[in-house]
Amino acid sequence: MSTGKLIVLFISLLLPGFLMAAEPLTATPAVTGRALVERLLPKQASQFVVEIIPPATNGLDVFEIESRSNKIVLRGNNGVAIASALNWYLKYDCHCEVSWCGDNLDLPNPLPVVKEKVRRETPYEHRVYLNYCTFSYTAAWWDWPRWEREIDWMALHGINMPLAITGQEAVWQATLRKFKMSDDEIRQFLCGPGFFAWQWMANLEGWGGPLPQSWINSHAELEKKILQRERELGMTPILQGFTGFVPLALCEKFPDARIQQKPNWCRVFPGTAQLDPLDPLFPEIGKTFIEEQTKLFGTDHWYAADPFHESKPPSDATNYLPAVAKEILETMESADPQAKIAMQTWSMREPIVTAIPDDRILMLDLTSGKWKGSDAFWGRPWVSGILHNYGGRNFLGGNVPQYLTSAPSLLNNSKAGKLTGIGFFPEAIIQNPIVYEAGSEIAWWQTKPVVTNWFHDYVLARYGTNNPDANAAWEILRKSVYGREAESGSMESPICARPALKFERAAPNAKFPRHYNPQDLWNAWTNLDAAASALGNKDTYQFDLVDLARQCLVDLSVPFQHDIAVAYEKTNAIAFAESSQRFLDLANDLDTLLGTRKEFLLGAWLEDAKRWGTTETERRQYERNARLLVTVWGLSTNNEAILFDYSNRQWSGLIRGYYAQRWGKFLDYLAAHLSATNRLDDGKIYTSYGRPGDDVSPFYHELSQWEQDWCNGTENYPSQPQGDSVKIAHALLQKWQPLEADAFRHYNIQAAEQQPSDKIAPEETQE
Repeated sequence: MSTGKLIVLFISLLLPGFLMAAEPLTATPAVTGRALVERLLPKQASQFVVEIIPPATNGLDVFEIESRSNKIVLRGNNGVAIASALNWYLKYDCHCEVSWCGDNLDLPNPLPVVKEKVRRETPYEHRVYLNYCTFSYTAAWWDWPRWEREIDWMALHGINMPLAITGQEAVWQATLRKFKMSDDEIRQFLCGPGFFAWQWMANLEGWGGPLPQSWINSHAELEKKILQRERELGMTPILQGFTGFVPLALCEKFPDARIQQKPNWCRVFPGTAQLDPLDPLFPEIGKTFIEEQTKLFGTDHWYAADPFHESKPPSDATNYLPAVAKEILETMESADPQAKIAMQTWSMREPIVTAIPDDRILMLDLTSGKWKGSDAFWGRPWVSGILHNYGGRNFLGGNVPQYLTSAPSLLNNSKAGKLTGIGFFPEAIIQNPIVYEAGSEIAWWQTKPVVTNWFHDYVLARYGTNNPDANAAWEILRKSVYGREAESGSMESPICARPALKFERAAPNAKFPRHYNPQDLWNAWTNLDAAASALGNKDTYQFDLVDLARQCLVDLSVPFQHDIAVAYEKTNAIAFAESSQRFLDLANDLDTLLGTRKEFLLGAWLEDAKRWGTTETERRQYERNARLLVTVWGLSTNNEAILFDYSNRQWSGLIRGYYAQRWGKFLDYLAAHLSATNRLDDGKIYTSYGRPGDDVSPFYHELSQWEQDWCNGTENYPSQPQGDSVKIAHALLQKWQPLEADAFRHYNIQAAEQQPSDKIAPEETQE
């Protein structure tokens, strides 16, 4: 036998054992990039060629696009870069768009030729995505098809560092089994699926639980699929780290350990347990946690770790916090020698940050507002972030010019230190797609784009054509809700608020006043409505039309609610009855409009939750979780409860079945107490961030009980869109536009910009 044949035989004998010992093989970037093209564009996929190129000279991601032999060649150094090339070609050559809120994938035939090769290099090593809260406020009930779609969206938009905390329940179960806890005790510790975000941020335990084993098993498998796809595309997921959050039950099982119960969270939830990082038990649990997580999900060596998140350290000794930082990192390194920390800057502390070597930490500036006050995080690498949405509330707006210019400006700012990336940290998504297009596309710009040109290109890609009426509508939006130098957060509607006469917010950290002229948006609606004959069959147009109409109608709800208060104050029974009916009529019309789009359906949210249940008991539990999260959120126990209506949603079904019902009860109560001798005294009811507390009067006591009962309900709501978006929006424009000018004339709902101080205090809650 020849030497060559002997070598082949030798390799063939060794190969099976070698493969068994190696890490599971994954697809190459070219294969995963190609697969993404086929998923997104099955009819045109054969017209694309996918190729791999080296990274840029600085080692960062790069993509190229060119035409060759009637094919479109997409090149990149990994799957994310290839997908970004595709997204760039779709926008700038095909005038198409992929978004959460409608797709425009009407590609020209034949595909447009790339006249001159495009090459784009990113200046940002890290493009980070997801807030803990996103996993609850938006993704709580996602299955694999929905996650697959989202991961494709990430890749198309250049994301390469997503937070990945699905399936954490399995890690905790595997860990706690080794520390004297039974499975029943562990499932009691684990909260319901709607509230994992706050459990993993160490804010609560057990709420909405106990967690069924079927959920733990199914979501461990789901996380494996998520991570495999993200890694195949070249992403570096951030997994969960360990900073000392443990079950309260460990206090009894390890009585000698320094485990501190923290104060109540949000004035309602019992404080969680914090194991002192300097206690000997800490490295035991921490190492086990990382080891068990690695067994289940592998590792990319990045771990989310926010020591003493929204809480106070147990010691104020000078050397305590540096020692904590050292112990946390060393504990992780004991299980993963390459461990690095991704740390939110929400409640960071300088002694902890500076005690961690700069090559072992990445600071995530969620709002890009902390770097100035920390000497650019004391020399540590950091990510400039956008936190655009709180709680999943619906509003039209975002500071797009700032998102397009902020990060490029920081690149050339010597005071910005080691800026290495950009990021999105929304509490919820599936809203304001233009904001996320701007914030993600900037990853591929070395300098600031011209804002007006960028808007024009966005609208062209959104609808696939230059339509004068649509362009006129978007020019108004550019100068108003999407063109402010400072944005005011979520401009809420009284419809979604716990009813009262004199108040200015539904959620504890938002307000009704607008930072724009509401009548401008009615002009934009008129223009966009006029584009219906040309664009009415476009999914993207239909969403934008409904969303703009929604904003106009909820803007109108502010003066309408004011009319109710004025009529009651004047004891004018006729005016009170008319204004009450008008307000409820507006709410019901809003519900009908929103029912035409899948993005605004309570029924879809509830059905997605119930679908995970393997028994009727589980289905009831998950539905209750889903209802709680978007309404009362937590326990109803006192007048100081904070979180009710934090996640208020302008959703079809929720308006008609919950918000309008609340207002109906309140208006009936007022009508029965309209006389001067038997009136509502609302002077002392605003005990919760300017909102009526749970128990401030017999009426609100009963109303809060009704709210809790609704969360236990099982009535069905439509889970599929109903009605024609374009026709219904047009009818509502005709119905309500004659009233809007007069409504805004006698009640000015504009106000000064809200400042960050409107955010709930960090010691109470982040989200």
